[in-house]
Amino acid sequence: MALASLPEDLVATIELALAERNRVAAVVSEAVGEGLSDLWFVGAGGSHLTSSQVGAVMAAKATSVPTFRLNSNEFVYDTPARLGPDSLVVVISHNGTTPETIKAIETARSRGVRAVLAIAKDPGNPLAEKADEAFTYGGTKNVVSEPTQIYLAQIGHSVLMASGDETQSEHDAALDAYAGLGDAIVSAVAESDDNFAAMAASLGSQPIIYVLGAGPSEDIARTLSMCYLQEMQWIHSAAYNAGDFFHGAFEVVTEQTPVILYLGEDTSRPIAERARAFIQKYTRQAWLVDLQDMTLPGIPKPYRAEVGQLVLGALTSRIAQHFEAATGHSLTERRYMFKVQY
Repeated sequence: MALASLPEDLVATIELALAERNRVAAVVSEAVGEGLSDLWFVGAGGSHLTSSQVGAVMAAKATSVPTFRLNSNEFVYDTPARLGPDSLVVVISHNGTTPETIKAIETARSRGVRAVLAIAKDPGNPLAEKADEAFTYGGTKNVVSEPTQIYLAQIGHSVLMASGDETQSEHDAALDAYAGLGDAIVSAVAESDDNFAAMAASLGSQPIIYVLGAGPSEDIARTLSMCYLQEMQWIHSAAYNAGDFFHGAFEVVTEQTPVILYLGEDTSRPIAERARAFIQKYTRQAWLVDLQDMTLPGIPKPYRAEVGQLVLGALTSRIAQHFEAATGHSLTERRYMFKVQY
């Protein structure tokens, strides 16, 4: 199967989300009001995993507003006690029809939360219609995580500013850094395609593939494993935190065990580097997706760690396209999803 091209509207969709930063800031400022007790990011599957980077930003910078990330069903059935009138809830669903995420809005309403913000592809869907405010990105079905994560970054930094943990200039500098994301992704794909082609050719017929990541890259590893290799390629796979890897999973590694490792430039990098040293010593099938190998034109150096995580996410989609080309298994083919009752 021929290798798919990058979506033609990738940069345009990114720019659409970037252009909404002032509206996001205004909505968040109103929601924060005189004080915000907590911030929640809620979604299922890949939509849940997209909040990893903003969760890392908030953990590193927020002192006034604790931030939580929950799977939609856990939010509904294990509703946290602190969720209440001074909470801000952000729900995420690409199609806006995920039943458990729609139910999460009802749960939030039952606790009288201050506001529910939705992120979805189009405005005319149940998620967007049930929220107080919806941020949408249109585009093709293949441009999902990048605009979603831009909106999440805008929400996170706006909460930081409104709650006093970031100045206006710090807020502006951080979000200005995202302006170069489209060009950085295109460049990183060009720099990585040879590596990914070799990876897919070598691993496409393997019985199982392990994927590792640390910090916000852990959920990128989960996305590759669960959403792409398992869901879209029907390849057995398992993802682990690169630190937890040494507390059991590494015992299965032999010379022929395939391991893909993500390395970002954030504070978790030493954890990933420890895993790199091990897999490069003990398996001949060690494959790296390393942000330090990327030029990232247009991304200011102080923000490579933050914005670079979105580039790693985009590269994950590109890896999936290479697997599709190598295996001949379409990324749109499903056994169960959207076909049976589940």
